[in-house]
Amino acid sequence: MKNRHSLAAALLLAGAIVASPILARDYTLGTIQIGQPWSRATPASAPSAGGYMTLTNKGAEPDRLIAVESQAAGHVEIHEMSMDGSIMRMRQLENGVALAPGATVELKPGGYHVMFMQLKAPLKKGERVPIVLVFEKAGRIPVDMQVEALGAAGPVAPAH
Repeated sequence: MKNRHSLAAALLLAGAIVASPILARDYTLGTIQIGQPWSRATPASAPSAGGYMTLTNKGAEPDRLIAVESQAAGHVEIHEMSMDGSIMRMRQLENGVALAPGATVELKPGGYHVMFMQLKAPLKKGERVPIVLVFEKAGRIPVDMQVEALGAAGPVAPAH
């Protein structure tokens, strides 16, 4: 009986170790850390969607997110949303998002974000949207954005 419990515990532990990279949803490219990339589900007729994540530069040199690519949309841009009095303004960041050494920049609703335009299909909760982040110095990294519920305020932590 003791051997059976030990075997079951070992199998559970091995499963947790194998599954942990999938649950982490964080990525690293050189000194750049990408935390919890996510998006919201979209209605069937929505032409666009936003994408969000946290970018941290752990290095001693500045870098910059200069582009985002995805087959899920006809065009992808890096945007900034801001309020001008009571008017919401959104503009494309032609030079991308700067990442100073040691800095963390949050791409979130109401601020910096990825803008997917001309969506090829609606984004559905539970799916993942493959994208490629392009940094000026660090290079390129494929990343999956987890699609959360329509109207979600942030990524849902994985159940443990």
